Amino acid sequence: MPGIGDTLREARMRQGLDIADVETRTKIRAKYLRALENEEFAMLPGATFVRTFLRTYAEQLGLDPHRLVDEYRQRHEPHDEPESASLGRPAAMRDRDRRGGPRRVGPGAVVLLGVVLVVGILAVLGLTGDDGDGDGDRAATPDFSFREPTTTERKKAKPAPTSVTLRVVPALATYVCVDRGDGTDVLFEGILEGGRTFKGKRVRINLGKTDVRLRANGRNVNVPPGADPVGYEFTPRRTRPLPSGQRPCA
Repeated sequence: MPGIGDTLREARMRQGLDIADVETRTKIRAKYLRALENEEFAMLPGATFVRTFLRTYAEQLGLDPHRLVDEYRQRHEPHDEPESASLGRPAAMRDRDRRGGPRRVGPGAVVLLGVVLVVGILAVLGLTGDDGDGDGDRAATPDFSFREPTTTERKKAKPAPTSVTLRVVPALATYVCVDRGDGTDVLFEGILEGGRTFKGKRVRINLGKTDVRLRANGRNVNVPPGADPVGYEFTPRRTRPLPSGQRPCA
């Protein structure tokens, strides 16, 4: 009949699991899972922890936890130190009980019991946390420390524009015609001598000269130099040149 450790190991391997997988599922540190499979029960703090971890491990693998716990008690618990010695009442109180004296709990005993309770809670938390040897990385506590967003994250968070703001600054007096698309009213037509801004969901412009600086939504638009008039259509997503027949006021 296989032992406790062999039963656990064979069940885990049949399911294609490694120690790290079981650690993630049960929140029991890997070194204690290995101790259970190797029947090195002395590596655990006491019989209570052995029974608790053994029951949890068996349930995770679909085994009968009661059978394995009973087997552990029969084979190993009689040789372990009784846990009640460290958690029980002080010796003076036990002697007084055997003498039949009154059972009075002094302030010192209350403090002692409180300390034992806190130590027990901390021990349980430490057993199920990260042991720093690399086996508990998958169950590590998430890092919630503040981190400055990257440039890419800030750009992604910025909403996309829904309109166009076009700034026109001619170097010399230039003929300009601006509208918001086919069939719309002309926003401006004439000789532009100074800078002017136009806004809309769509903006079209016809320039008599190319000596003009254009900025669409804060970005410079490259206007190739030349002797012929040019035209552009601006939307929130793109800028495209317009043929002469599609320019406003053409």
